[in-house]
Amino acid sequence: MTAAEQDIPQLDIPELAESAGSLADERERRKRELAITFRLFARYGYDEGIAGHVTARDPEFPDRFWVNPYAVHFSRIKVSDLLLIDEQGHVAEGGRRTNKAAFWIHSSIHRARPDVVAVAHAHTIHGRAFSTLSKPLAPIVQESCAFHGDHVVFDEYKGLVLDKSEGERIAARLGGRRAAILRHHGLLTVGRSVAEAAWWFITMDRACQMQLLAEAAGTPRLMSDEEATLAHRQFGNANMARHNFNLLAELVIDEHPEVLD
Repeated sequence: MTAAEQDIPQLDIPELAESAGSLADERERRKRELAITFRLFARYGYDEGIAGHVTARDPEFPDRFWVNPYAVHFSRIKVSDLLLIDEQGHVAEGGRRTNKAAFWIHSSIHRARPDVVAVAHAHTIHGRAFSTLSKPLAPIVQESCAFHGDHVVFDEYKGLVLDKSEGERIAARLGGRRAAILRHHGLLTVGRSVAEAAWWFITMDRACQMQLLAEAAGTPRLMSDEEATLAHRQFGNANMARHNFNLLAELVIDEHPEVLD
């Protein structure tokens, strides 16, 4: 843990507290964070019809992951709605349909990145607008630097991701980084927890919005590499992501307690 991480207090929410207990406890924690993430994405307007998916690797069966059901609005998703998808893309647990694109993108990344617990992808307004520029985020504000040297542009477009090979190309381009801008498509983030992946996604979409605004107004001043590296260390650490996610999670739990059902 870095000095910057140590300076940020952990927020103890009983429903989300990290357990050192059984695999079942860890599975429940991940599913709860996942359901809360969908409510947050709905709150921020990241829904676009049936598009968008966030996944969480199962702690007992690492080749399987939990995901939102097909054609259920983010604002309605509860823990009990989540689906467990097996290695072949079949629903191993749950009573609804799954999104095929979700399987090909997420399974490829989960397979290539054993360090990744969660993957978030949605079709946001600002993320899609920025993706058309086919360029990475610039270090113009400190929060944007969470992605300084830590994201890529996937500069291909072949329509819906409906086959294994394209999912594998996205995973290969992502490499060991935390985020990708998919040209003409949207944003994708990963994390060692659901909380991390969700917060990086929110931060990245806001970074896209800020850069679009700044470039529309003029020519934004870039931070120096030294400044951007410092900001990356301070605003791009996992503890910061979990802390910020938990603040938002409290609001969701208070306003929509049924999300944990």
